[in-house]
Amino acid sequence: FDVSPGDNLLQFASINFDASVFEISMALQSGATLYLAKKESLIGEALFEFLQEKKINWSVLPPAVLSILKPDLLPDLHTLIVAGDSCSSELAHKWSQERKFFNAYGPTESTVWATVAQVDGSVTPPIGKPIANTSIYILDPYLNPQPVGIPGELHIGGDGLARGYLNRPDLTKEKFISNPFDTGASDRLYKTGDLVRYLDDGNIEFIGRIDDQIKIRGFRVELGEIEAILREHVFVSDVTVVPRDDVGGMSEKILVAYIVNSRNADDSAVLRDYLKKLLPDYMVPSAFVFLDAFPLTPNKKIDRKKLPIPTIKGGTNNEEYIPPRNEIERIISDVWLSLLPVSKVSIYENFFDLGGHSLLLAK
Repeated sequence: FDVSPGDNLLQFASINFDASVFEISMALQSGATLYLAKKESLIGEALFEFLQEKKINWSVLPPAVLSILKPDLLPDLHTLIVAGDSCSSELAHKWSQERKFFNAYGPTESTVWATVAQVDGSVTPPIGKPIANTSIYILDPYLNPQPVGIPGELHIGGDGLARGYLNRPDLTKEKFISNPFDTGASDRLYKTGDLVRYLDDGNIEFIGRIDDQIKIRGFRVELGEIEAILREHVFVSDVTVVPRDDVGGMSEKILVAYIVNSRNADDSAVLRDYLKKLLPDYMVPSAFVFLDAFPLTPNKKIDRKKLPIPTIKGGTNNEEYIPPRNEIERIISDVWLSLLPVSKVSIYENFFDLGGHSLLLAK
């Protein structure tokens, strides 16, 4: 990372989060200056002002925080490590211009990180290759190594592994398994639950969480695939897709896309049409929620429990609401209102854009 005594480092991570160990030790062993900020100085505009005022030129920041900052207004920030959540190609491209940009990966169980890659922003950022004293295995459900390009679960071994979970021997046994390859470098492996694959150059690409694969009306859906396609759209700065069953009193699970929009283009109809050209209908979110920033946990990851419950507006977007004009349209409207999470139905609405599907019609 090429930290020197003249560098100013930001202590961004909470002291009870493992990333803080990295920030503190990196500054101390390099003779750099470590700046500690008050909690209220690490969010939004206050963070931007702190970075400018202290001329911070080296920092570790999560993608959700990075997405609301402007790189051209922080010229002193010459080295940046993004960590804690998956990084989009747009963020990498935006922040890797004229500065060193690293994408780091590692669960807390393998403190602090397990892999890292320097990214130039020309491609979707990989999570890189294992750091020193760390071994990586990409395995199928039967613990067989996966070849290049084939997804599998990431397993981590090496000196960074935790001993287990405190007072949870059952979970420790489930997640920390014996190394079936027993290379001598590590007698145990940690099962991360992350789906990855090797690229041709030996780097590792993060695909998503294995448990992010859900079923919607009998179809298997990869939430990460929807997010990746949405991030390619010019309206989208960052996105997370969440399945919800608490929208408008519906018992049915629907997909909701929460979007940080850097262009102030609150246009769900445009994004819905864009996705329909690339994905099957069951993978198109029923609702789009536009946010200035994601709510964050104390560790600065997206706090999905605090994402707002959406109001489904339907496909007419900003067109004038037209109520039922005759008895047939009124009956159809009443049926839709009894099934869908909406308070009114314009006659030009699309049943499927409002969260409807064929199984719902059977009711």
